[in-house]
Amino acid sequence: MKPLLDKPTLSENFTREPADFSLVLGGPLYQLFRRAHLSGDTLELLRKRILIIALLAWLPLLLLSTYEGRLLGSGVSVPFLLDFEVHIRFLLALPLLIIAELIVHQRIRPVVTQFIERKMIAPDARARFDAAIGSAVRLRNSVLAEVLLIAFVYGFGVLVVWRNFALDAASWYALPSDSGLELSLAGMWYGYVSLPIFQFLLIRWYWRIFIWVRFLWQVSRIKMSLVPTHPDRVGGLGFLANSAYAFMPLALAHGALLAGMLANRIIYLGATLPEFKAEIAMLVMFIECLVLAPLLVFTTQLALAKRVGLREYGMLAMNYVRAFDSKWLRDAPPPDAPLLGSGDIQSLADLGNSFAVVQEMRLAPITKDVILRLAIVTLLPLAPLLLTIMPLEELLKKLLGIVF
Repeated sequence: MKPLLDKPTLSENFTREPADFSLVLGGPLYQLFRRAHLSGDTLELLRKRILIIALLAWLPLLLLSTYEGRLLGSGVSVPFLLDFEVHIRFLLALPLLIIAELIVHQRIRPVVTQFIERKMIAPDARARFDAAIGSAVRLRNSVLAEVLLIAFVYGFGVLVVWRNFALDAASWYALPSDSGLELSLAGMWYGYVSLPIFQFLLIRWYWRIFIWVRFLWQVSRIKMSLVPTHPDRVGGLGFLANSAYAFMPLALAHGALLAGMLANRIIYLGATLPEFKAEIAMLVMFIECLVLAPLLVFTTQLALAKRVGLREYGMLAMNYVRAFDSKWLRDAPPPDAPLLGSGDIQSLADLGNSFAVVQEMRLAPITKDVILRLAIVTLLPLAPLLLTIMPLEELLKKLLGIVF
């Protein structure tokens, strides 16, 4: 029988291969899924896992709402079948949080291995790099961390966040009263089972991103072999920008969550989409910071590499152009060295291009393309809400006008 938690050996606490790195293959819940045959060692059985968890959160709500006569109406403003927020939360956003685990596992691990494959870490600093991996793995496997996350969900997520942001209308899960919300049977399952499942999966992602930030920060404290003339304009760290694409399902889940909440307020409370411009903008900024801010830890080393590169390549360029000037302009050029086809001119151009690359070095491995795509993915679930402020035909005309 496999133990509930895979405990590392003494040697594993200090030495880890980059291929061992994973933000998701560990922790009590992961081990529980393995024991329950809802996951394999590398997150197999994805569809089964999504089906079981989503149905655990959503199906009892359907059955209890039917039992209480609140499936389609019967004295409530928001019947269960017409509650867009609950369906989007549990049938779209929740599966996306689970899908994100597999995608992050598959895409982040190769990113970490490239530190070694590209020889960014010097051999004498390899022990520190391995120690950073081992530290991240121990945090990922922490039982205490997940227990505290569960305590946070029930102590703050349910009692404070949900109670304050619940829809202020008679609904399938609660009826407003002088003393607050009076929960139905479906509302009790919603508030004490379904929502905690979702909130736990969500804030566990924030915990994993904290581990990712901490790991990158520890790596950024190691002296790395950056090449100022690397064509990626970030000294060879351009591969880190690809890590942002791994978190796209997480961005999509956040967008879907906001879309469901706004849909209910627009349809049942008479709000309009423009009223939520600030919330939409804040969500985009939050996702951009959540995914891309970890990459800013390399700014100090990149700035140093750029300064050193400008000085060294500036000196090299000065020596070369002086020699070029002396050979071809000040002194008589050698008779057996015709100007046409001379390799000196090509070398001068290549040197100029190299110096331009150093000048264009960015101070973070972040590209405009990544920023734009992340924003588009976050806003994508909100697109159907545009139909609440303009007809479909007019919306299509505006989109075609922008494209063509």
